[in-house]
Amino acid sequence: MADPTPTNPKPSLNVKIDDEELKGRYSNLLRIAHTREEFILDFINLVPPQGIVTARVVTSPGHLKRIVRALTATLQRYEQVHGEVREAPDPGPPTEIN
Repeated sequence: MADPTPTNPKPSLNVKIDDEELKGRYSNLLRIAHTREEFILDFINLVPPQGIVTARVVTSPGHLKRIVRALTATLQRYEQVHGEVREAPDPGPPTEIN
């Protein structure tokens, strides 16, 4: 009879988050830059006539590749449950709000 206990269980990770971070940040634009050593992801809330960086993530190329793989897998699982997500159209140039 097979042992039902997994041989390589994933270790749990205890993560703390303060109240301000728990609120999250809204972003409707992402700017990505890189150097040889790191990727810089600026999450921006764009409200014409300007945007504000609401969060910046700096990470290594190897870790970025893991992030992309994790996001892809998560999106696929989401679409299996909720249906295909259509890509948002390019927002185009900003317009003034009067």
